[in-house]
Amino acid sequence: MPRPRLCRRVGFNPEITYFKPRGVPLADLEEAILNVDEFEAVRLKDLEGFDQEECAKKMNISQPTFHRLVLSARKKIADSIVNGKAIKIEGGNFKVVGKGRGFCHRRGFQDENSNSK
Repeated sequence: MPRPRLCRRVGFNPEITYFKPRGVPLADLEEAILNVDEFEAVRLKDLEGFDQEECAKKMNISQPTFHRLVLSARKKIADSIVNGKAIKIEGGNFKVVGKGRGFCHRRGFQDENSNSK
């Protein structure tokens, strides 16, 4: 039995969680699900410009785990752009850090003040 995954630290809570190609009806689109921790990996590495070791420390994971996360996220993003899929950001095992936050989300993308699971 594999060991349980650690709760990954996320420093940015995305307000916009859905992207789709313009002019294509939602009913006609396939979706790629980008987990919140994958989103955070791309944000730290590609937008903020941190090296992988620093990104891994910020997320409280190992560098090889971070590398797998960022590769998975980039593949989903590229597949969505090339093949015209929508991107939905949700899920994962993460905790939003900073600004007094510290609740671990284990299933879907939820705010710690939310009563739904």
